[in-house]
Amino acid sequence: MAGSSISAATAGGRPPLFATERPKRMVAYRLYACTIFAGILLIWVYRATHIPPREGNSLGWRASLGLLVADVLFGLYWVLTLSVRWNPIRRTTFKDRLAESYGEDELPGVDIFVCTADPALEPPMLVISTVLSVMAYDYPPEKLNVYLSDDAGSAVTFYALYEASEFAKHWIPFCKNYKVEPRSPAAYFAEAATPHDACSPQESLRMKEMYKDLTDHVSSVVHSGKIPEVPESNRIGFSEWNETISSEDHPSIVQILIDRDERKAVDVDGNVLPTLVYMAREKRPQEKHNFKAGSLNALIRVSSVISNSPVIMNVDCDMYSNNSESIRDALCFFLDEEQGQDIGFVQYPQNFDNVVHNDIYGNPINVVNELDHPCLDGWGGMCYYGTGCFHRRETLCGKIYSKDYKEDWARGVGTEQNADELEEMSKSLVTCTYEHDTLWGIEKGVRYGCPLEDVITGLQIQCRGWRSIYYNPSRKGFLGMAPTSLGQILIQHKRWSEGFLQISLSNYSPFLLGHGKIKLGLQMGYSVCGFWALNSFPTFYYAIIPSLCFLGGVSVFPEITSPWIIPFGYVAVAAYSCSLAESLQCGDTAVEWWNAQRMWFFRRTTSYLLAAIDTIGGMLGVSESGFDLTVKVNDSQALERYKKGKMEFGPISGMFVILSTIALFNLVCMVVGLGRVLWREGAEGLGPLFLQAVLCAAIVAINAPVYEALFFRKDSGSLPSFVTLISLCFVSSLCLQAI
Repeated sequence: MAGSSISAATAGGRPPLFATERPKRMVAYRLYACTIFAGILLIWVYRATHIPPREGNSLGWRASLGLLVADVLFGLYWVLTLSVRWNPIRRTTFKDRLAESYGEDELPGVDIFVCTADPALEPPMLVISTVLSVMAYDYPPEKLNVYLSDDAGSAVTFYALYEASEFAKHWIPFCKNYKVEPRSPAAYFAEAATPHDACSPQESLRMKEMYKDLTDHVSSVVHSGKIPEVPESNRIGFSEWNETISSEDHPSIVQILIDRDERKAVDVDGNVLPTLVYMAREKRPQEKHNFKAGSLNALIRVSSVISNSPVIMNVDCDMYSNNSESIRDALCFFLDEEQGQDIGFVQYPQNFDNVVHNDIYGNPINVVNELDHPCLDGWGGMCYYGTGCFHRRETLCGKIYSKDYKEDWARGVGTEQNADELEEMSKSLVTCTYEHDTLWGIEKGVRYGCPLEDVITGLQIQCRGWRSIYYNPSRKGFLGMAPTSLGQILIQHKRWSEGFLQISLSNYSPFLLGHGKIKLGLQMGYSVCGFWALNSFPTFYYAIIPSLCFLGGVSVFPEITSPWIIPFGYVAVAAYSCSLAESLQCGDTAVEWWNAQRMWFFRRTTSYLLAAIDTIGGMLGVSESGFDLTVKVNDSQALERYKKGKMEFGPISGMFVILSTIALFNLVCMVVGLGRVLWREGAEGLGPLFLQAVLCAAIVAINAPVYEALFFRKDSGSLPSFVTLISLCFVSSLCLQAI
């Protein structure tokens, strides 16, 4: 990548451990953005000066006023989106310099947190594959400490982790001896038969058989719910469970399964193993537990007495490590003497290993990772997304950055207490009442009180003077599982957009909390997601009103022969052409780009719309919409349909009623409206209605999977006939407005 380097050279001492570059293409993009803004201004002028009189054209008058407001909102939101295109940077690390500057014994300790909450939704084998992948990092094992938080307090999950601790004695040396990638056994053995490492087929087969035995043992326990007998020396850990324990009502449990000082401390090659700790914080029905945020805060406290490493990394249990050098990459930022003192956290992008070619859901992760996030980094602050992130421990404990701050990278617990004493001490830190009347969840740890606690936490860290870094290596740091049904995606985005809007309308708004503390560009970058939900209103208006006016023969756009059509046409063609070019540049196909446009439309007219209604209703004391969906289709069936490019709908949902209504309404408007114009006036009659006809046809085209699910598919992923009936009732009511 060509670009200008903006990294500072070290004046003395150790050389710089990372470089920062700015792409050269930004001059062209900024010129393009200026022309788009000029087009938007002309559209605003047209809307303000071409509102028809109310007398005799009530529909046209009301529609034009609404479109004026919609276009103003679209334009203002577009200005916000400039923040995630205007100032991108790229980071490069120098791990060879890290090795030259710091010996293995000088590297800091790293505490790794993995969180799970429900063994039914997050199978134990999925969890322990992630745990094994982070235990096998290319890093001194005596400086690596892995913690699993199990909010369900499941004996099955603990048993799976116990079995994983035995398997790790073989898996970790196997990975390091043969430089295996990825180091999740599930992912490694699921890849093609052609080996990508120095391992012989016989050795690979031997390890695969051991992993199959592990899978069989754990799966049998999951299905039976009965824990088998374990050796006497390891039986004490299982004594914590009894018949009274449930996922919502259990005591504090902390078990150190691998302790470097005494408990199974070495692998089969005689090398030290990473510390491995199981934690289930106390949960009682009458006490709030604050979900994942509460779990992370409990892990911060427990790790402070067991290892107290200066660096903390957390990862979701379904997002395994795909790059064994991720820790060393992150340390290149933290340990840089000239540029690293104020770096609070290093965020890796989210990537997925189950997305198929020409994904029907058009997952836009490539564009987000390659374009959006580097721009946030350019403003000095990548968001914290709750997984795949390395933090300084001090930042999570509420420390404010100052120029005289110096990190003690060599620090640790330095205690002579044995594992039993550490376990008992740790249990007292994760009781239900420990956080009462403290700053945990407010100024210390991960923030409570919002669905997006990770985003607020990252924003608070940045407002305390710390920078954050976005790093996207060529070999992805972490890979997870993307949802493969429309219902899952829409509910996920409803939760996200609702959380972002709650932040934006609260005292934690980036424009309020970040005023004078972070750059304006970063405030705008946060607000791109923050106003997802509110931007649904003009989108929904555009999906209904122009088509309704087309059905009634009322023009709300410039005639095709008018010069005013130029800004409308230019903005639309230029914006979508740029979007397509960006998508292709980031490695997507044209089909994936088109599918992404469809999902953009679907999310804005369902997830974001309902999120806005629920958030505003909550502020006014009105109950929520209740449109949350439970996906009940068999996973294997849904996966097969996903691979064939069929969109997964499933059981009835309010969101699907909205989608079906918009799809059917625009289909009726296109067919009937076009027929009426051609019958009465011929092709010449389309002149004043040309743009409306194009818009209506585009909405019909983008809804092709909806029509297929309504009329042609008979599988369990199609739309129920009841959805069609409800939607037709809404369509009839809307069409009456044009008569």
